[in-house]
Amino acid sequence: MSNGPAGHVARSSPSSGFRPHSETPARHGTTRLRTFLHTADGVRIDAVYDPGGVVYENSPRRPVQLVFVVAHGFTGDVDRPHVRRVVRALRAHGAVVTFSFRGHGRSGGRSTVGDREVLDLAAAVAWARGLGHARVATVGFSMGGSVVLRHAALHPDDTDAVVSVSAPARWYYRGTAPMRRLHWLVTRPAGRLVGRYGFRTRIHHRDWDPVPLSPVEAVPRIAPTPLLVVHGDRDGYFPVDHPHMLAAAAGDHGELWLEAGMGHAEHAVTEELLGRIGGWAVGRTVGGAG
Repeated sequence: MSNGPAGHVARSSPSSGFRPHSETPARHGTTRLRTFLHTADGVRIDAVYDPGGVVYENSPRRPVQLVFVVAHGFTGDVDRPHVRRVVRALRAHGAVVTFSFRGHGRSGGRSTVGDREVLDLAAAVAWARGLGHARVATVGFSMGGSVVLRHAALHPDDTDAVVSVSAPARWYYRGTAPMRRLHWLVTRPAGRLVGRYGFRTRIHHRDWDPVPLSPVEAVPRIAPTPLLVVHGDRDGYFPVDHPHMLAAAAGDHGELWLEAGMGHAEHAVTEELLGRIGGWAVGRTVGGAG
């Protein structure tokens, strides 16, 4: 589903055509902002910045506030209630940038289901850095979980911690009924119509060419950036062999949290789990701020 490699760095520039919140946030962020970003391949991405309630001081002159960049799952967008719930929980630990992947919500383009979406995340990370945040943690769910892994592998200096929740380990998995339905949605014309009008998701009709780096292939390239893999033992999309494969590929630089009773992605994460994820990211990033 790609016209070319998605491994180069995106440029991040707010579009002047859409500013529902016209305030410009101060350094380290004090006001909410919504705008469009431009990716390296020219797609406009709807993005939202929510300031956090915690500022971590590492020196009298230079406060450091962590920013989370949240990558939603397939058919999500920045305005979905389950995405906003994640934002509210993570704001207790830092500022939050959310964005709608291409083909989702008010963003332009069409979804490539995890391929060129790495450019969307790169644009959001660059925007977060440009707002003055010294530490960035990417947090991805399902499709977004695979994207944060590939982004960290392709751009190892861009993030300070990576959290992948409910992500697949390998492409083309059809071992569960939900994944068979998803493949129908993506690969069939009738399915793409359902995606467009039923889920507000515009899906590209082209197959991947070339096939992007798989999540399990990406993980070893992330080191030494801290990595957390989170997965539910009742995930209906990807069974537990997926997180175990990712954890094995990560070796000593990664952690696996296999959550009892948890289902899939944003809908399944509890407030308590989101709080633990936020605390983990703070512990792995702010202590080393300079």
